[in-house]
Order: sequence, then structure tokens, then C-alpha cells
Amino acid sequence: MGFNDNEKGVEDYLKLAEGYDGAELIQWLDKYLPNQSTVLELGMGPGKDLDILLKQYLATGTDFSQVFLDHYLKTHPDGDVFQLDAVTMNTPRRFDAIYSNKVLQHLSIEECRQSLTAQHNVLNKGGIVLHALWYGNDFEEYEGLRFQQYTEESFTQLLEGRFEILEAKIYTEMEEDDSIAFFLKRL
Repeated sequence: MGFNDNEKGVEDYLKLAEGYDGAELIQWLDKYLPNQSTVLELGMGPGKDLDILLKQYLATGTDFSQVFLDHYLKTHPDGDVFQLDAVTMNTPRRFDAIYSNKVLQHLSIEECRQSLTAQHNVLNKGGIVLHALWYGNDFEEYEGLRFQQYTEESFTQLLEGRFEILEAKIYTEMEEDDSIAFFLKRL
């Protein structure tokens, strides 16, 4: 059982993530994505970023953890959310954009490559992707969750000609320059 597969794990995560959201990232997304575009959020967790996305986009939230989805639906009973494996992206729906905030880092490097291939297939032509990841070359594991860091070079190797990097931006979330955001366009 993983960190976010039970109520206690979700409560622990909520405490850990308190005070953090993707508002700054979502502001950057405005540069590449018109209002009312369809956006798929991968790994919505408690739904903080989904709520921000919904202010200007037609956003759909997904998570591998049904516990997170149920938690969100308690306060948002009409929320457009569903369970989704970020590796296989098995959904018939298509979107103008995909957004994730510190989600792909939980996948192995090979799973991340597979996810990006699957994301390409879920995006409309010319679709935009924004993924935020921890910046660096390290790998850690904590309570069954992996944390794979990426640099522009290591992440670019996973794209395999399916995406163009519009921008890679190093920014600070907890410690100076600890994060990197990739803005991609589907080729």
C-alpha cells in the first residue's frame, strides 16, 4: 500500500503540502494556453491546483489514488475527475493541455518515457504540456514513493521527437532553484 492509498497517507500528504500550490506555474501556463482550453491535470492530489486551473480553463483532474479523488469529490461532488495511471494514460478523452506539478518524478525514468509517449496520444494537435519536477540528478525513495530529479538534458532525452521544448524554467519552491518546469508543445 502506497503513501496516498489510504486516509492516513492522504492526511499526512495534506499536512506536508500545506501552503504550497501551483498558482505561479499556472500563471506561466497562461502564456501558452488560451482561456477555456481543456486541461488534464495528472496527479491532482488534494485538488488545490485543479481549483486554480478551473478559474480559467475547462480542467479535468486525475489521480492514481482513488482516496484523493474521493477526498476531492466530498467537497466538489460535480467535479470532473477520474482515476488514471500516468504511465498508460488510458482514456478516450483528448485535451488541449496536460499539467502536472511534481507528479512525473514518482515514475521510473522508463515509466516517465512511456507516460510522455501516452501523453502525446491524449493531446490535441499542437497541444501544450507543463510539467514541474524537482531539479537535479538525484534519486530518493521515501515511504514507497520515488523522487527522480531531472535536468533539462535528462528530461529532453525522454521526449523522443514527440514534443518541442518551448521553455524550461528553473524556479524555487522550497529551496533556491530546487525545481524545473518544462513547457512542451506536441509535434
